[in-house]
Amino acid sequence: MHPVIFIVFLPLLAAIIAGLGGRVIGKTASKVVTTGSLFIGAALSWPIFFSYLGGHAEPQVIPVLEFIKSGALDVDWALRVDALTAVMLVVVTTVSSLVHLYSWGYMEEDPSQPRFFAYLSLFSFAMLMLVTADSLVQMFFGWEGVGLASYLLIGFWYHKPSANAAALKAFVVNRVGDFGFSLGIFGTFLVFGTVSIPAILAAAPSMAGSTIHFAGMTVETMTLLCLLLFVGAMGKSAQLGLHTWLPDAMEGPTPVSALIHAATMVTAGVFMVCRLSPMFEVSPTALTVVTYVGAATAIFAATVGTVQNDIKRVIAYSTCSQLGYMFFAAGVGAYGAAMFHLFTHAFFKALLFLGAGSVIHAMHHEQDMRYYGGLRKEIPITFWTMIAGTLAITGVGLFGVGFAGYHSKDAIIESAFASGTVHGTIAYAVGIGAALLTSFYSWRLIFLTFYGKPRWAGSEHIQHAVHHVHEDAGEMASDHDSAQDHGVPKVEGTAGYHPHESPWVILAPLVLLSLGAVFAGFLFNGAFIQPEGGPEFWRGSVAFSEHLAHAMHEVPAWVKWSPFVVMLIGLAIAYRNYIAKPDAPAAFVAMFPGIHKFLMHKWYFDELYDIIFVRPAMALGRFFWKRGDEQTIDRFGPHGAAYAVDVGNRITTRLQSGYVYSYALVMLLGLIGAATWVFWWVR
Repeated sequence: MHPVIFIVFLPLLAAIIAGLGGRVIGKTASKVVTTGSLFIGAALSWPIFFSYLGGHAEPQVIPVLEFIKSGALDVDWALRVDALTAVMLVVVTTVSSLVHLYSWGYMEEDPSQPRFFAYLSLFSFAMLMLVTADSLVQMFFGWEGVGLASYLLIGFWYHKPSANAAALKAFVVNRVGDFGFSLGIFGTFLVFGTVSIPAILAAAPSMAGSTIHFAGMTVETMTLLCLLLFVGAMGKSAQLGLHTWLPDAMEGPTPVSALIHAATMVTAGVFMVCRLSPMFEVSPTALTVVTYVGAATAIFAATVGTVQNDIKRVIAYSTCSQLGYMFFAAGVGAYGAAMFHLFTHAFFKALLFLGAGSVIHAMHHEQDMRYYGGLRKEIPITFWTMIAGTLAITGVGLFGVGFAGYHSKDAIIESAFASGTVHGTIAYAVGIGAALLTSFYSWRLIFLTFYGKPRWAGSEHIQHAVHHVHEDAGEMASDHDSAQDHGVPKVEGTAGYHPHESPWVILAPLVLLSLGAVFAGFLFNGAFIQPEGGPEFWRGSVAFSEHLAHAMHEVPAWVKWSPFVVMLIGLAIAYRNYIAKPDAPAAFVAMFPGIHKFLMHKWYFDELYDIIFVRPAMALGRFFWKRGDEQTIDRFGPHGAAYAVDVGNRITTRLQSGYVYSYALVMLLGLIGAATWVFWWVR
């Protein structure tokens, strides 16, 4: 039996065991089963990846079962394994297994751990099913599966109204994207007569120049199909316009944020575009749209990330921005660079999210960076691992040696310039601007969190923790002559509070992910993006352009140096504003309040959608409720019938006089009426 069978279905089995039998087997057994299944999957995935890396493996399809046979629609459930799948298997299983392990410590006090771990494993199964799909229907199954699991995980703390609202928002916004994706699948089946991905990709070039009627218009067939499919990618990967669910997803537990943002849901759109890259290559118009949407998302999210104070939301907008990089890489034809950045991003973004979780754990669930400061000496391991993640995301490196982002993000920027197109040049310029902002907000996070004087006194969470320390100290002092003699800390304000380093189950995943953030780019760039190793590694699983790969290395020196220069500028601005002159940010806000307000309101997308969609929908619903349901249906339906019966009862009760002669009169009148009717009709 092929190992990919175990990789895909073990998480499903673990989710069923923990989800349905968690109360029977207990939380420890549930954690062991779910975490063990993902570590087994990771152990099986890396050899598959290295076999393609060494050029020893061929693409193959592992049949599972017959799924749908209806007329021309023939869908077999099968697992496709090629280089692209191997990359995603490594990303999903590695990050997911470490997130499972991390959750042992982070969720230790939660009473619903079996349910949480069951949701995590269900999420991983759905993503694995998506990346191994051999047909669009099977991909859609995994696509909807991660949507369902994200809804369950974002709203895991269902007692919080904000978590429920965030889960519903993610679900509804993704339904918009998924509607476009489903239309794309329907249209693809209409045009090609199949939903088999290999058959579609083989036939796609023959459809160049053809047209189709859609919504009363005649449009290019492949442009229409690709754009509809891309709408699905925009929703799942939170591109501009359908991005609004992503920051609110931070309402879920921190391990959920890492899993959604690093390895699973948000990368599904990038994977889908790369998987169907031969289709997109047929439509230059679709690729242009992908490029502009990706570039716009990169700069939008980077600007908003500069003003966020919640540590998780800074990293969330960073994810949104980095996904924009991946999409405009695909838009200019650099699919290898897009997947390379997806690969490296999984390590350093999971590292940053889990590192943020370690900070939050140390600060009693305080997430506002304005109440941090001076933590590098209190939680040194967390500090150094987050430094590694920051060096990776900002792209620190020189002369071909550097952290992960230096190899993958710089390759995207250079590919955009090397494409020689107008949209590619614009994407390059936007990418450079986003890189500067990325450096700024990343180092801003580090300086606010780990440097400067402690600002814990302003935190309600810390005050609450200190209050409990006071209570404990008081109880112990009442039992003993001196609390100090028995090691009880004397707390005044927050002076006696000291953040604590996280347990090893939290720190071990951070250390392991740090290795990926440091070495993944250097070790694997030859296979992913180099003109010598790329074609041999990908072997047709993506539309790898050797011409673009060569052109990327021949760009002018100033293009190669520009990402490093803007990284230094961003670092310098962050250092000046948050270390050298801490009053500078307040002065900037006072000087440019409009810009600050615009960014704090996230370009007013939520407010705009509220005016355009939410309020009209609420008004329409209220109209149908009040005027349609209550005043029409209820009035002339059940309420009206009840009223008619009541009135009838009142009339008939007046005939019940109790006198025999009254009843005899009624009977006589009835007989007269009956006789009259008979004689009338007989005549």
